[in-house]
Amino acid sequence: MRGAFRLVIASIAVGVVAAAVPVGAAPPADGKVATVGARTISRPELEEHVRAKLIEIENERYEALRDGLDEMIADELIKQEAKARGVAPDALVQTEITAKVEEPSDAEVQKVYDENKEQLGKQAIEQVKPRIVEYLKEQKAQARRTAFIDELKGKYKTSVALRPPVVKVETAGRPEKGGGTKAPVTIIEFSDYQCPFCKRAESVVDQVMKTYGDKVRLVFRDYPLPFHPLARPAAEAANCANAQGKFWEYHQKLFANQSALATDNLKSYAKDVGLDTTKFDKCLADDKGIKVAIDKDIVDGSKVGVNGTPAFFINGRMLSGAQPFEKFKEVIDDELASGKGATSS
Repeated sequence: MRGAFRLVIASIAVGVVAAAVPVGAAPPADGKVATVGARTISRPELEEHVRAKLIEIENERYEALRDGLDEMIADELIKQEAKARGVAPDALVQTEITAKVEEPSDAEVQKVYDENKEQLGKQAIEQVKPRIVEYLKEQKAQARRTAFIDELKGKYKTSVALRPPVVKVETAGRPEKGGGTKAPVTIIEFSDYQCPFCKRAESVVDQVMKTYGDKVRLVFRDYPLPFHPLARPAAEAANCANAQGKFWEYHQKLFANQSALATDNLKSYAKDVGLDTTKFDKCLADDKGIKVAIDKDIVDGSKVGVNGTPAFFINGRMLSGAQPFEKFKEVIDDELASGKGATSS
């Protein structure tokens, strides 16, 4: 079961001629998709105009295909193992999955309740306990199913030829840490200092870096969202800290104090992390180069399909939103196993 626990769960054309292409047919040889008076619109021009949307659609298509393929592989593995044991597939599932799911403990129920108090309002734990128990049992069943399928993959040789879409994303010389250009995996993160989901993702990113060490290169790029008024000034401040070699210290300070990003706070954090405050203040006031760099991050992010934060590209494979560590691990392990190496520069 994916995601966090939730209890409440005739167009009119004037002077325009469009080149209609039947489904499955090739585009016109000249690449023309429309004319408007003397103006011709080509297919490459159109595709560039909607590039971000096409990337998003292709990623969604891959996810749908991969989910379906995983289901088919799991079903086939269970069928083969059931045949080997001389039992029905349903009986195998009952023995190896259902029967091995333990009842949630009171401590586990309490933990879920505490983590979701805001969603629960004034409901007492006794009122929602049955639903929490059901949620936890589904989680445990899914975890056991995943573990069992992994066991069967070790017994019955399984390979997957379906490959994900890869997008070329530049590092653009932005702040980075980890294994550097020799690292086989490069993660490019587009983030926003005022975004609560970005803050949530920080602990996962830290876990990734601790787990994989120099095998991973992490590059941070700014993507302050327009409805977060303090995100852009915070990004500029972090870049000013980068100019003094203390980007990651300041970066961590900003996320730790996400509710206090006013200018006075930004200046106070500069002192806290040991920056030259005179240089920092001057940079914050008039460094046009930093503003240009952030603008480029936003433009580049939009071109590769970023429409929200956080957004990650792992060797060009997009991972959108505050994903759990297991999702990062799945992609990183696949990249390391493939031996393709980093695709960003």
